[in-house]
Amino acid sequence: MPFTVTPPWAYTLHLPQDPRGPGIARSTLRTVLAAHGMRALTAVAELLTSELVTNAYLHSDAPYTLRLRATDASRLRVSVWDTNPRIPAPFRGATATRAGDGDERGRGLLLVEMCADNFGAYPLGSGGLFGEGGGKLLWVECAVPPPAGAGGGGC
Repeated sequence: MPFTVTPPWAYTLHLPQDPRGPGIARSTLRTVLAAHGMRALTAVAELLTSELVTNAYLHSDAPYTLRLRATDASRLRVSVWDTNPRIPAPFRGATATRAGDGDERGRGLLLVEMCADNFGAYPLGSGGLFGEGGGKLLWVECAVPPPAGAGGGGC
């Protein structure tokens, strides 16, 4: 039986403090997943990536970084580093606050809780992930869903 080894891969994208950044991040994500045969992850990974990079844009005042990494042939880790040191719920172990019916914002972190297979955060002291200095790193993981009828969660 033939055995194929897929080499691990990772991509890092530095994004400016610009309203076009989240769109560039989503486009890059779609391209990377297609190039590595992981299109089945696109919908969930794009939702999760969009939430993380949009929050980095809205809640920090400096450029931020997106990192995409395959943890195996069917699992993706999306990480976002930004300069804001505040780690939001659910990343610090609390439950995300539910938005009210009339609220225009506040549903994204609940989506992270519901759709990510795993998630977490790292506070970063001075020196940052790439020497930028401080802030935090939020990460989410998603896996290729099981075949229809096989059960499983996700969005």
